[in-house]
Order: sequence, then structure tokens, then C-alpha cells
Amino acid sequence: MDAGHEPGKGLYFADGKRKVDYVLVYHHRRPSSVHESPGHHRLSVISNGSFPRVGSKESEGVKEEHAEVVVDMGPIDHVEGEKLLIREEFEANLKDAGLEIERDSEVHGHGFIRLHAPWQVLSREAEFLKIKVPTKKNYELKEDKGLSATMGSVWRKLNQPFQPHVPHLHPQSRTKFLSHSFSRDKLHLYNIECKDTFFDNATRSRIVYEILRRTACTRTCQTMGITTLVAKGVYDSAFPLHDGDFKDTGQAEWKNDRQLLHDEWAKYGAFYKYQPIDLIRKYFGEKIGLYFAWLGAYTQLLGLASLVGIIVFLYGCFTIDSNVPSLEMCDENQNFTMCPLCDRACDYWHLSTACGTARASHLFDNPATVFFAIFMSLWAVMFLEHWKRRQNSLNYSWNMTGMEEEEEHPRPKYETILLQKRQKKRKNRKKNKAEVSS
Repeated sequence: MDAGHEPGKGLYFADGKRKVDYVLVYHHRRPSSVHESPGHHRLSVISNGSFPRVGSKESEGVKEEHAEVVVDMGPIDHVEGEKLLIREEFEANLKDAGLEIERDSEVHGHGFIRLHAPWQVLSREAEFLKIKVPTKKNYELKEDKGLSATMGSVWRKLNQPFQPHVPHLHPQSRTKFLSHSFSRDKLHLYNIECKDTFFDNATRSRIVYEILRRTACTRTCQTMGITTLVAKGVYDSAFPLHDGDFKDTGQAEWKNDRQLLHDEWAKYGAFYKYQPIDLIRKYFGEKIGLYFAWLGAYTQLLGLASLVGIIVFLYGCFTIDSNVPSLEMCDENQNFTMCPLCDRACDYWHLSTACGTARASHLFDNPATVFFAIFMSLWAVMFLEHWKRRQNSLNYSWNMTGMEEEEEHPRPKYETILLQKRQKKRKNRKKNKAEVSS
């Protein structure tokens, strides 16, 4: 068992099965005494097996699931006590939303709360957010024939040294899977081999963040969402976890997505390779993937603009000795005397003293600069049209054709009410069906 599956550590809960989808971090003040006194605060939490229960069967090697554990927090001040109450209410509301919580051990004065979204929560939120997932229906893409196929094959062979080595993805696959917004009533449409891996890590993190964003603390502080709690100092941070260590294990077939991104994208030695856009999208999501796709297209076309700029600069270098204004300014025999640059304090000066400035300005301001200005205007139009086509191609490949560029989310409180109404309607329908069948 590797470090990522080690119980209680890494990417999984203490049982080694439930994946950590999000982590909340808060400042934990170490208790000064283990004995309870009037100034002490005792916190009662629900353990999932990671805390031993006093007086239980722990000595016999048995852990009780969901056992109540009392943790002595020591004397606390008013501010810390208020934050503690807010955290208790917020975490209770997260449990009501369906998330599973596990408290990790305190390290260097910080406590960690690990969150896991079970299948019921993932499917409910995916349906509510209208997340598109691939279905079982697929079709074969039409293959190129004739001259276009030959040119494409030659181009792929020439580009082979610049392609990133990502074995998990197959960009040349001719099979296209149709996508559909997730629906719990249409599970038969999707190819669900394992519910734990059906939603990728980016989607799971997005779903948990949506729950954190709309969960409220109305009883203690009238606060909405994890962002406000972090700003108030109730939590220090909230973040998802990486897939594992980025260091190379030496076996290419066992590399995770983070290791592939590090070796084929983040290393300086891979600067000449194309970006693994599909892997970036898989790991970070569509928004980050589109950003780096835009950055890659911009950098590629900037190479053409840089080449033209270098040609213009070299033209200035080759014609600097034949530039008439520079020659006249540098000719000391003509002895042009110029008026003072300021009143009283400045004296007359000779034009030949500005020889170096005139020669340097010709390198960047010569007749070819006019051509470069016209070229950059055309280049900007060409870049915009190229990116439009590139973006449409990615939208089609990533099944984003039905999505708006900027998704509008309703108010978090409205989202919660809407989910409750949907659940109530679903229960009523099941109850009516049971009554009719009986």
C-alpha cells in the first residue's frame, strides 16, 4: 500500500477507502491542561473510527464507528469560543448537506478537517449543476482521405518530437462519446463502471466547493459560505488535494496526472514541447485548461511577430551607416551649434554630441518600422480569428458547446431551498408509487 492509500494519511480517510475531496484548516490552540475546570471548553465530536473512545473496546482492537468523543480544548477566550461555535454549526450544516467529515490530528497549532462527498451527494449536485458527462453512445469520426490525409500524416511525424508523452490520453482516437447533463433518473445512459471514479477529481472538488460556498451559519454569525468564514478568520484556508507526489517514480505507466504534468509541462527541459492541454483540463478543469490553451496560442503566434521584429531591427543595423540624418548629426566638421535647452543655467551645445542617440534611434525607428506597424495590425486580427477557431474546437472536444462563457449561479440560499424542494417532490413521487402499487 502506497502513501496515498495509507489509512489516516494522504488522500484517503482513516478507513483507506473514502477519498479526501476538500480540506479545511483552522488555527488550533493547544490546551494547557487535560483536566476540566470552569474556564475549560469541552468539544463533543462524532468520530468515524480515527479517535479512540475512552472506556470502549479500543483496548481489544475494536473501533466503534460514529462514536461520540469528548476532546478537552483547554481555556479559551471569547473570540476563540465564538469561532469554535461557528465551526461547529458550519460543520453540522455540512453533514446535513451529506458530506462526510473526519478530523485530522493537529500539527503545529493547526487543525485539519477532511471532507468526502459520497455518491449520493455527487449525483445530486451534478444534476443540479447540470454537469456534462460522457454517455455510452459513441460514433466514429470521419477519417481524412487523399491529399489532406497525407499532409496530416507528414505534419504529425514532423511534430512528433514536440509532442508531450502522455500515455493516459489518446488525442488521435477516432471515437467520440456523446455527452449529456447528468441525471439520476437516467443512470442507464452513462458508462458507470465504478461510482468512486466516475467523477474526476476536478469535478468532485467543484461539487464540494459549491456546497461550501452556499452553506450558511445563520444561528451564530449570519454568514454565508466558506469564503466569508476564511475572511473572518474562522478557517485559515480551504483547498482540494493533489493526486499525490509530483516526484518521478521511475515507471512511466504508474505515473499519476500530477507527475505527468510535472515531467511533460512544468519542467524547463520541456519548454520546446506542446502543452498537454487535455491533461491540464482533466486535472484543473475547463477554465484553467482554456486559459493555458489561449496562452499557448498567443505564445505561438508571438513567435511570428518576434521574427518580423528581429528582421526590422537587423534592417536598421545594416542601414545605420547610410542614414542621412545620423551622418549629418555625427559630422563634427559641420559644427552645428544648438540653442540652450534651458534658460540661464544651460549653455550652447553642439549637435554632434547627440550622435550616439541618433544612431541608436535609427535601429528602432527606420522606414521598416512602418511596415512592422501595419503587420502588427494584421497580426492582431489573425490572432483573434485563430483563437476563435481554436476555442470552438476545444469546446467541441471538451463537450462545452452547450455551456455559457460565464455561468450565472443563483443565490446560495435559493440553491438550498430549491434542492430541498426537489428532494421533497422526489420523496412524494416515490411514496405515491408505493401507495398505488400496494
